Amino acid sequence: MNRHELAAALIAAGVPPESFQIAEVHETSPPPTDFWFLRSGSDDDWEVGAYERGQFDVRANFDTEADAARWMLTTLTGAPSN
Repeated sequence: MNRHELAAALIAAGVPPESFQIAEVHETSPPPTDFWFLRSGSDDDWEVGAYERGQFDVRANFDTEADAARWMLTTLTGAPSN
């Protein structure tokens, strides 16, 4: 699963579009106050976390985009991805 597939899967699962940001794929403007995010990190890794109260809180780091996308999908929907 890549970021584009993740965005489509989250929307299909009924996750409100304003509740998540996926770098270069799904970004709302202006950004909401609180949201989940997936972005590339500083060490060629992928970060997933929550933006709350003006702070980015990285909850998990992954070596691959696919692993990060699967984790975010499971976290936001409660359903594991294939």
